[in-house]
Amino acid sequence: MTIIVTGGAGFIGSNFVFYMLNTHPDYRIICLDKLTYAGNLTTLNPVMDNPSFRFVKADICDRTAVYKLFEEEQPDMVINFAAESHVDRSIENPSIFLETNIIGTSVLMDACRKYGIKRYHQVSTDEVYGDLPLDRPDLFFTEETPLHTSSPYSSSKAGADLLVMAYHRTYGLPATISRCSNNYGPYHFPEKLIPLMITNALADKPLPVYGEGVNVRDWLYVEDHCRAIDLVIHKGTVGEVYNIGGHNEMKNIDIVRLICKALGKPESLITHVTDRKGHDMRYAIDPTKIHRELGWLPETKFADGIKKTIKWYLDNEAWWKPLLMRNA
Repeated sequence: MTIIVTGGAGFIGSNFVFYMLNTHPDYRIICLDKLTYAGNLTTLNPVMDNPSFRFVKADICDRTAVYKLFEEEQPDMVINFAAESHVDRSIENPSIFLETNIIGTSVLMDACRKYGIKRYHQVSTDEVYGDLPLDRPDLFFTEETPLHTSSPYSSSKAGADLLVMAYHRTYGLPATISRCSNNYGPYHFPEKLIPLMITNALADKPLPVYGEGVNVRDWLYVEDHCRAIDLVIHKGTVGEVYNIGGHNEMKNIDIVRLICKALGKPESLITHVTDRKGHDMRYAIDPTKIHRELGWLPETKFADGIKKTIKWYLDNEAWWKPLLMRNA
């Protein structure tokens, strides 16, 4: 089995590469990554010498490069993690999100049609559903929840999802989609909430929190997510969407306070900043479908996952400090 993993030098993609090489040592894993600011080749150092792994630097929007790789490798599956994913950046510059997240997805699927594959899997996000009110804890996103996006980022991901389903219906592309809640864990680029708070706290820098910090997110440990995708690509039904949620809802401010406590830092570092435009209030996923059909449930409780994550950042300054300097 040969699998192309796009965006495999990013946070979730790299964790998926490690997971698959460990879980399926007989598989060949090809990582295709453009190496934008969020892609870090050093992340993949532990597997660069693995004979079952190959890294290729390319842009998923580059049709010539993508087709060349398909010609060389004749992949059985394609898992598309490659995406621009930072909401604030999408508000500042929407066009690059449309290009990578929609045009890039179409190029990959055209290559899948041309060269024939057993499965194309699109890694999406719960943000395509919009948000839920804070005063209705009984409400959750299901696969039937209408798409109702809030930012250029989530709109570009929703557009890609619709395109995937159109390719499945029109061309018979054997495709699946998964929509996950907020991931956390090792190798998370330090512009996102949890790694930003950890790295800033370690440097005694201000901890910027949007508004009052009451926005709620459903947190999913990245390895649990990788295990879910593994199940979907092997046992999931073609043409279906699977929601992957952590059942770990937390207010942003509570996470920041927890990190302060874990690192022995004062809460006086917390700085409330002007809220993000169109900021979603609450995300919460109902993962009943993937549990019922594929037997998946998250195994990592947030209390355990956040401890492992904080320890990883404490033990791996050599990974994240150069990133902070590069993007200063």
